[in-house]
Amino acid sequence: MSSRSYSLLGLWPVVNRWKYLVAAAVGLALIISVVVSLSMPNIYKSTAVFYPTNPNTTDPDRIVTDGGKLELGGRAEDLDRVITIGESQTLAELMIKRFDLHEHYETGGEGTDAADQAALDEFNSNFTIVHNDRDAIEVNFLDRDKALAAKVTNAIVQAIDSINQQLTFENRRTIISLYQGRKEFLEREYQAAHDSLLAGRRRYGIYGMENESRYLGRAIIETETKLRQAEGEGNSNKAAGLRKALRGLTKAEGGNHLNLESYVKGTDLMATTYARFADIQGRLIGARNAYETAKLGISGKISSIYVVQKAFPATKKTKPVRWLIVVSSVVVTLALSIIFITLLELYRGNLSVGRPGTEPQY
Repeated sequence: MSSRSYSLLGLWPVVNRWKYLVAAAVGLALIISVVVSLSMPNIYKSTAVFYPTNPNTTDPDRIVTDGGKLELGGRAEDLDRVITIGESQTLAELMIKRFDLHEHYETGGEGTDAADQAALDEFNSNFTIVHNDRDAIEVNFLDRDKALAAKVTNAIVQAIDSINQQLTFENRRTIISLYQGRKEFLEREYQAAHDSLLAGRRRYGIYGMENESRYLGRAIIETETKLRQAEGEGNSNKAAGLRKALRGLTKAEGGNHLNLESYVKGTDLMATTYARFADIQGRLIGARNAYETAKLGISGKISSIYVVQKAFPATKKTKPVRWLIVVSSVVVTLALSIIFITLLELYRGNLSVGRPGTEPQY
């Protein structure tokens, strides 16, 4: 036996027979869809766009003491961290409580599991945070109140920034304590080195003046020359005075504060003391700069994101698309009606469509 073949053109007589019923169904669908679409509130979308910054430029534990600039992140870990914060339940509950969304969504009083879950589900259905193709983060929020949508979107961005900063806050405080301890240690070492330097200067008469050794050598040579001249002239009184002056210039017990014996003895020691003092002084300056920079970083709360676009109240609704609802309802109703009457005719055995030499029977 050959199987029956059917043609869509053969359905026209069926549709024509049931045309009033089909027209009534389509008309009813049109009226209902128009009423429903007009009764639906307008939904507005607000969008904020920002880039996460590089933590290397904001965390005091990674600050470079010779300077730096705020760098945009765009790294996978920065983007993932920000999106994870945005999708967290902590942020959602913070927004729900801040803007009293329980009342706005009409989910019931706050504090019950059912009401809290309903408000959370409604918030999550209206909120999206995505990584776009330009390595930026987009925050979108939908609501029938366009002003509220913009406020919630901007508040979400601020909350993400705050939570992102808090992730490294405790680490920052620990690092600042380490910087402070290092600075205080170097200050004590600096004071000890300075005291040693002063003691050595007083003991050996070496104060680090320019050409100090040259002046001492010249004074010794001139005094000794005058002494030889006085001895040659037979002036014993003058020679005795010059001899005493020469002894003061060359011997430590001679009474001169600056003398050759003390100068030579203290040169090596003072050179080491000078070197240590200069090294500690440089390290202390660097430690103070690092501590002040880190302290400023944590007290200033440098933003961890760079906002490209703040959210503003939308000027055009996002949904519903009313004409699409009406057209879709009419088309679906028409298709379902045709299917229904076709199945009904087949069930009755009155439909014979597309067979050669046969006509539909009614």
